[in-house]
Amino acid sequence: MTDELIVDRLDRPLRDLRISLTDRCNFRCSYCMPKALFGANHAFMPRRELLSFEEITQLARVFVRLGVRKLRLTGGEPLIRRDIELLIEQLAGIEGVEDISLTTNASLLTLEKAQRMKDAGLNRITVSLDGIDDAVFKAMNDVGFPVAQVLEGIANAEAAGLAPIKINMVVQRGVNDQDIVPMAAHFRGSGHIVRFIEYMDVGNSNGWRLDQVVPSKEVVERIAAKWAIEPVAPNYRGEVAERYRYTDGSGEVGMISSVTQPFCGDCSRARLSAEGKLYTCLFASAGHDLRDRLRAGASENEIEDALRQIWSKRVDRYSEVRTHDTKPIDTRKIEMSYIGG
Repeated sequence: MTDELIVDRLDRPLRDLRISLTDRCNFRCSYCMPKALFGANHAFMPRRELLSFEEITQLARVFVRLGVRKLRLTGGEPLIRRDIELLIEQLAGIEGVEDISLTTNASLLTLEKAQRMKDAGLNRITVSLDGIDDAVFKAMNDVGFPVAQVLEGIANAEAAGLAPIKINMVVQRGVNDQDIVPMAAHFRGSGHIVRFIEYMDVGNSNGWRLDQVVPSKEVVERIAAKWAIEPVAPNYRGEVAERYRYTDGSGEVGMISSVTQPFCGDCSRARLSAEGKLYTCLFASAGHDLRDRLRAGASENEIEDALRQIWSKRVDRYSEVRTHDTKPIDTRKIEMSYIGG
């Protein structure tokens, strides 16, 4: 096989691979894993169904041959997966990988863990934090986890050299939108970047409603009423967040307009679920099983052939179609907790 790069039918290359390590999480955020559906009796995947670190590395190596340069580890909560630093070390050893990042709720992010991951080759970290007020955040995670411990995890990541850190806040009207300005204030001047994400209709279990969406335009207006900000050019093609910087030099914030503005046009992301299914869209309804191919003895060349076929036929542009109607499309979609956002 050649290492010829591939594009889909909309001329979008394959550059980013998001790898879910587990479907488990220790939080029960209502927009992702509501307790009503993910309670004490919920059956998570047995360990034998999960891809091993060696299987993940083998698949990642094939994706890199096709053009992937960035790897992001997600979940569920990826730090639930034991010895994650061993996987990071294996992935960092793949020639052509330029960036390895991790999305976490930071609840398990000790200084020792952060340092081990950094030493293994982790470049960056993104922390999900949906409120800076303790009562708001405890209500959001629905397990009573305190903000202070997440902030401690962020400090540990910074101490280990994983800064600047991105902080993701999913904003819901009437739930946590009162924390928009306080969140910006807390991290202003810290060197970290808060990204405000419109509450989106991923999956089918989060009770999504359009009237709970706070448009990014409104978030910008609320912040601009407090501090002067100005737009900044994207860092790279396909960057989802719109960047704004404080004019006094105190850093920047980002807006991810996942509902009010299409964000599919330059999408270069593929997503690999914890048990080895490939999804070509965050809003996909079905995946392509790669694990069974691997365990049946498929070679890397055979896996590469399959990936070429899948990506070259890709036409996904859910947000562009949905935004036209400003309502979710009535299809069965994978859950956020399963594919990792």
